[in-house]
Amino acid sequence: MISIRAFVLAMFAIFSTSLISPAMANGGDTVELRFIGKIQDQPLFQMNFLSAEESEFIIVVRDEYNNVLYRDNFKGGNGSRKFMLTEEAAHSQIRFEISGKTLGKPVVFEINNHTKTVQDIVVNRL
Repeated sequence: MISIRAFVLAMFAIFSTSLISPAMANGGDTVELRFIGKIQDQPLFQMNFLSAEESEFIIVVRDEYNNVLYRDNFKGGNGSRKFMLTEEAAHSQIRFEISGKTLGKPVVFEINNHTKTVQDIVVNRL
């Protein structure tokens, strides 16, 4: 089981717009989560909020055992948050749940990290 101490969540508030895998809400609000890359072998994700008007969102991050690792209220129109996972947390199932009055039903993103080593050996007849 992953402890909260093992789960490092680095969060920065920046304003940006990016339209990769958005989840549209009834009122036209959009929430998206995308993988940015790694910093010192720790995965970094960016969550973007695109709203026509100022809204309040609730962000809940859970592990595979449904333990709440992080919870925050975000109030604003357009904006984003960045989340960095520890290497230990990155190898388990993590869920980001975003809810708000303008979203209707909660938007859920699930992160699964699977590493595969593939070796292709090709034999050609000459």
